[in-house]
Amino acid sequence: MNDTSLTQTAKPLDGVRVLDFTRVLAGPYCTAMMADLGADVIKVESSHGDDYRHIGPFDQGESLLFQAVNRGKRSIVLDLKSDAGRATVHALLRDADVLVENYRPGVMDKLGLGEKHLREQFPALIYVSVSGFGQTGANASKPAYDIIIQAMSGLMDATGEASGAPTMVGEALADVAGGLFAAWGTMVALFDRSRTGRGRYVDVALFDSLMSMMPILACRTLMEKVSPTRTGNRHPLSAPFGTYPAQDGFFAVAVLNDRLFATFCQVIGQPELVQDTRFSTDALRRQNEPALADYIARWASTRSTGEIVASLSSAGIPAALLQSVAEAWNSPQVVERQLTSDVDHPTLGRLNVPEQPVHFSDVPRGNRLSAPALNADAADILAELSKGNTP
Repeated sequence: MNDTSLTQTAKPLDGVRVLDFTRVLAGPYCTAMMADLGADVIKVESSHGDDYRHIGPFDQGESLLFQAVNRGKRSIVLDLKSDAGRATVHALLRDADVLVENYRPGVMDKLGLGEKHLREQFPALIYVSVSGFGQTGANASKPAYDIIIQAMSGLMDATGEASGAPTMVGEALADVAGGLFAAWGTMVALFDRSRTGRGRYVDVALFDSLMSMMPILACRTLMEKVSPTRTGNRHPLSAPFGTYPAQDGFFAVAVLNDRLFATFCQVIGQPELVQDTRFSTDALRRQNEPALADYIARWASTRSTGEIVASLSSAGIPAALLQSVAEAWNSPQVVERQLTSDVDHPTLGRLNVPEQPVHFSDVPRGNRLSAPALNADAADILAELSKGNTP
């Protein structure tokens, strides 16, 4: 770990150096969160650059997608197939804490930069590999993008209307899951190193990560011994728990226990439903949800979504309007929680980019750098190596 004078307002990862050999989404998402928290992330790229540099949307030739997940990093171009490129990597590793890569299993080994090649010389290094299916298993060598993992995990089969086709979740959730668990695994390994002085190898698979983020589906499959089916916008186990139509749109409501159900019945003007044997337990309410939905629809059909959410919320029942993505990102909650902050880009000017979501005491948010141009920091990084120190 780099020598850095830590103050009360220092970011938690100040002084940590990360060599980032990742491209596209899962790996860069992982290292972007580290950069948000103060790590010096050196993005090692080929002369072509990260694939995300060439995927839109674009503004003045710059990929905004690349900007979103490579904020706060530095870039250097190295030819990893050349002796000079590998020598520079070795020099950088002398002062690195973490290496993150998301090539297919075996690629880094062929380059002489695999974990086993580096462990003896760099025993304290945290080496993190992110891949579609992990370093072992029947599918280890298969290529994978988010939709492939969603398809193979069962998530797509469990998503969508009961009578409709399997549906992909509207975000690259498998990539994000892999990035999150890669960051989590890195932090665990760094904590362990603080006690033992030894680094560890961290093997993260997008498939494993997404599977672990489906606890309800896992419970029903592994313990209840059923095969979950699609339930659309309704909860598979509880009711009323989902979206329902109103006069001018839809609203979401979540009733998970008998107390809330009794209150809900009062709000919709049907207190007698509490005594109805069809709705006496959560399981029975879910079983008889179509009949319950009829009562809700009759009550909601003459009211706006705003009126409904106000009535339910004032009674302590979780309820919400259905916001668009744009409405959510521009909502007061996002602004007050500082889920985004501005960065200055040399070409694009002021950009509003996402920030990692965890709030730490005495750690100010914001004050970050934009994503780097390809090879923009090579001179500085190489100068640091020649001086034998770090910024």
